[in-house]
Amino acid sequence: MKLILGFVGHIGSGKGAACKYLQEKHDIGYYRYSTMLRDILTRLYLPQDRDHMIHTSEMIRREFGENIIGHVMKEDVMRDTHEIVCIDGIRRLEDLFEHPNLVLVFINSDERVRFERLAARAENTDDTKKTFEEFLADEKRSTELTIDTVAARATETIYNNGTIEEFQAALDALITKHAN
Repeated sequence: MKLILGFVGHIGSGKGAACKYLQEKHDIGYYRYSTMLRDILTRLYLPQDRDHMIHTSEMIRREFGENIIGHVMKEDVMRDTHEIVCIDGIRRLEDLFEHPNLVLVFINSDERVRFERLAARAENTDDTKKTFEEFLADEKRSTELTIDTVAARATETIYNNGTIEEFQAALDALITKHAN
């Protein structure tokens, strides 16, 4: 039966890095909640900044129901042919879906560490210009407020304040524990 690793964590905690590493090392499927939002923004020729991502998410949920993004994710994951799939960016309880082999993993790291990672990766168009105060303000936005509620349901926690090697070792241990 398919193993699904669902990653929850605050901005810059390492969710994407975890999934990319697992995909490369363990040949697993990889899905991001933000992909569908980025697809819409690309098609509309709008910037992929945090404001547009949040507004798009809110609009879709308002029009089609709070669980629509979780529904799309479940369909994508279940159609994937990999035995193990990771999901990056679970932010709301409505994003969770029922599956007997879904392991919810909370990636926890300090605010300052996450801020530095955010600026370095420059994933969104506005990330490199952000101040630490703006970063902290982003954590109070609608998409971030429910992360702790979701994280409280996690059965696994990985602390990501150390080296990349320590983080990867924790991810390898997660695979060993749940994939066998």
